Amino acid sequence: MKLIPIETGNLKLDGGAMFGVVPKVLWNKVYPADENNLCNWAMRCLLIVDGDRKVLIDNGIGDKQDEKWLRHYHLNGDDTLEKSLKKAGYGFEDITDVILTHLHFDHCGGSVTGNEKDGYRLTFPNATYWTSKQQWEWAVNPNRREKASFLKENILPIKDSGHLKLFDKEGEHIPGIYFKMFSGHTDGQVIPHIKVNGKTVVYMADLMPSAAHIPIAWVMAYDTRPLITLDEREAFYKEALENNYILFFEHDIYNEAGTLTETPKGVRIGKTGKLEEFL
Repeated sequence: MKLIPIETGNLKLDGGAMFGVVPKVLWNKVYPADENNLCNWAMRCLLIVDGDRKVLIDNGIGDKQDEKWLRHYHLNGDDTLEKSLKKAGYGFEDITDVILTHLHFDHCGGSVTGNEKDGYRLTFPNATYWTSKQQWEWAVNPNRREKASFLKENILPIKDSGHLKLFDKEGEHIPGIYFKMFSGHTDGQVIPHIKVNGKTVVYMADLMPSAAHIPIAWVMAYDTRPLITLDEREAFYKEALENNYILFFEHDIYNEAGTLTETPKGVRIGKTGKLEEFL
């Protein structure tokens, strides 16, 4: 099995939204904002190559939205989903499985391409698209708080294609990849745990967007159930420390991967670096 980080570009989001009730004087030291209070965030996906199976976890913001919409997110960087896959030696047709951790636009926008006038089609025509039944139902019947993050053009064409596969229980739905679910950020968020070289790599998605979010109370304002996030993180930290998990960060522009360590002030980031350095 081979794990390949896939960079799809960056977006900017309000620092206060990303760090919730934590004062800026604290979070700005470890994840600095610009003059408009915007922090720059990666949209880093992960390609898992295991024999004939090529599994992509998340796929960035995509290319379907108009310029007016995109201006809100200040996209930047030279990387794209297509360029990064090509650099790794693969094309869209090679992907056999797409795991969608959840259906917010910055995680699943690359699933579908096209436009309303000419029609939408799957970016990965040969892939099975996986997500939890809980997240799917949450996304297609959105609550008022999250509604703007769930875009129908990112979601409904997957079901219409017949390539959607939903699950409602945790388990090893793809060999070597265990799907766990968390519901503090959004209902039924999927956090893949990947077994490779006798180690476990965890794709953190929005359970922990960056290494800066590791202090347990540093919870995003975007989380729909922040108290549940606290409980989920506490349980995850215990498990991660006991099993020496390698954390792969989707949104951390500074740190690709890292480990946890216990300190007198609580759990903190340990070693950080490129994913390949840990494997």
